This record gives sequence, structure tokens and C-alpha cells, in this order.
Amino acid sequence: MTPRSFDYKARDARGQYSSGVLDGADAGAVAGQLASAGLIPVSITLAARNRRGDPSGWWARLTAEKVKPIDIQLFSRQLYTLLKAGVPILRSLTSLQESAINKTFRQVLQDIRNSLDGGRELSAAMQRHPLLFSGFYLSMVRVGEMTGRLEEVFLRLYDHLEFERDMRQRMQAALRYPSFVALAMGLALITINLFVIPVFANVYAGFRAELPLMTRMLIGVSTFMVNYWLLILIGLAATTFALRMAFSTTRGRYLWDKYTLRLPVIGNILLKGTLARFARSLALSNQSGVPIVQGLGVVALTVDNSYVAGNIDRMREGVERGDSILRSASATGVFTPVVLQMIAIGEETGELDALLNEIAGMYERDLQDELKTLSAQIEPLLIVALGVMVLVLALGIFLPIWDLSRVALRK
Repeated sequence: MTPRSFDYKARDARGQYSSGVLDGADAGAVAGQLASAGLIPVSITLAARNRRGDPSGWWARLTAEKVKPIDIQLFSRQLYTLLKAGVPILRSLTSLQESAINKTFRQVLQDIRNSLDGGRELSAAMQRHPLLFSGFYLSMVRVGEMTGRLEEVFLRLYDHLEFERDMRQRMQAALRYPSFVALAMGLALITINLFVIPVFANVYAGFRAELPLMTRMLIGVSTFMVNYWLLILIGLAATTFALRMAFSTTRGRYLWDKYTLRLPVIGNILLKGTLARFARSLALSNQSGVPIVQGLGVVALTVDNSYVAGNIDRMREGVERGDSILRSASATGVFTPVVLQMIAIGEETGELDALLNEIAGMYERDLQDELKTLSAQIEPLLIVALGVMVLVLALGIFLPIWDLSRVALRK
């Protein structure tokens, strides 16, 4: 049976009450855990997240305030400050819970506190919330627990999340204008095909003359959209669903991530962002005392590209076999000559962490420059597409009128 979470209340031999959350197959298993810990169960109830049939639970989850990435980022910074000041972890979490503005995150912190009270480690308590704490985040917290450098890890996680947020905002800002123009062009095409071209088609039908090929094609497309618009919508929905299902598979996601890196303009930006994330994350794990083999496994969780992550795993396997980092990285064919050169120097001088940070900084600066000019790079493509659309519509709609006018003048 799959373990589920149970809220419990219990008291010890002196009569003092305690509460928390434990995982177990059923309430009896949880009661056994409590008895083993010297506690007498008072009440054991299924945790709210497991009450699938409770309509109020579904409604609460649906209307709950969303936890944003900035909440996790600020939590990392605040927890670093408290731990550095010597505040115990439970008191730190209590302070953060009391000051949390987001109600949902406040409940998450309460759950983490309860788990710590129940004997769990911090990383295991956070693992109960995989939608909030990524695999990389959990791995780094686990490393901090093993090395005793938890506060340092939280500071570096804050810096890492700040970089991720900055790049995400820059990408959204750069794509805002092109996306708006592309949406406007799409709406214009739909409007013209559904409402404008049918009017001209009725006019041309009264001429009883042979129409140019371009005009016949436009009328055919318009007629199909008018008569079968529902079928088109169903087809688009089915295609979207099929693509999402395909890309949700391991193989589909791998192929998508592989070929998006080869796209013009955007592919270069994605590659630089991925390499910057790789270098920054590997430097972070090395500085935190993680062995290089384990560090590469952790870094593969951060690159957000299954194709590159698969090659990092290949790189890790090569290092496990005894190959150098440079040789293993070269065999993947993913890393640029600049990255390979810096890795070679870092291995030779023992300054790999510093040079990885240099690589990350270099690509972050390049990425910022690329994002600043992204709109300017996409704009010519949009202008060409708009020009072709206007030309086709002008030739298809007005060429018959021009031909008929010339015939009338000759008469």
C-alpha cells in the first residue's frame, strides 16, 4: 500500500502533548511509530492533502494562494540570515512562518516544522513539497546538512534563484513585443478569412469570369474556414493535446530540447542560458563540498534541458570511469570550445570553481546582450512575414478587380 500522510496528536509519559505529521500505510502503522517513540496516540487523522473525496479540500486547493518563485528566493535569503546569526533551525522556521505574507507558504512552513518535530531532516521535510522545492534545491540542502554548511548553501541558493528570475524576466520582456505582433497577425488573418474574403467572393461570383489562381486559393481557404471552423478548432485542440502528450514523454522531451537548441536566433540564447546555468550550478556544488561525480548528478537537475542533462549524465559516467572532466565534457559534443578551454585550465591549476564562475559570468553577460537585441533580431522576420501576408491578400483580392477594370476600359 502506498504510504500516506497522517496528522497526529500524542502525549508522552509525563502527559505533555505534541503534534505533527507522519507517513504510514494506515493509522495503525502511524500508531506503531508513535509507540516506538514512547508516545501515546491521542488522535490520528488523514492529512488534508490525502482526502481525495472531500469537496472542501478540493475547493481549498483550487482557491489557495499560489507560492511564487520570489517567495522561495526570499525564504532562502532570510533563512541564511537567521542561521548565520546562530538561531536554531526550528526557531528560524517559526519566525519565518509568523512573518510570511503568503498564506499557502505559511502552511508549508508549518508542515516543515511539524516534520522536523517528528524527527525528519530539513531536506526530507522539504521533499514533501516537490512543486515548491526543485530537485536541485533539495540536493543542495541535503549537501548542506551533510557538510554542516547549511547557511552557506542557502545563500548560494538565493543567488542561483536570483539569476534564474532575472533571466526569466529578461526573456519575457524581450518576447513581449514579437508575441503581440504575431498574435495581431493571426487575428487579422482569421478576421479576413471569415468576414472579408467571403464578401469579395460573392462580388466575384457575379462577374462570371475566370479568377486568377491566387484568388481561387484564397477563396478556397476562406470557404473551408467558414464551413468547417468547428472541425478546425477540434483539429487544433487534438493536435495540441497530442503534442503535449508526446513532449511529456522522456523521448519526446529529449528530442524537443535537442532541436530547440538549433533554432535560429532563439536556439543560441537557450544554449547560452543552459551553459551559464550549468557552470554556475557546478561551481556552487563544488564550493559546497560536493564530490565532482555527485555534483554532476545534481547539476543535471538544474539545466532545464533534458538533452543537455542527458549529456551531463554521460559526462558523470565518464568521470566515474576515471576519465578527466575535460575528456568527458569533450565527448558529449555539447560544450563550446570556450567552456572546454576553461575546464582544461581549471583542472590543471586546481581553480575549477573560479573558472566555472568566470564561464557563468561570461555567458550571463552575453545572454543579457542577446536578450536586449532579441526584439531587433526577430523584427525583420516579422516584417517579412507581414509583407508576404499583405502581398498575397492584395494580389488575391484586388487583382481580379484590376483585370476587370482593364477589360471594361478596352470596351
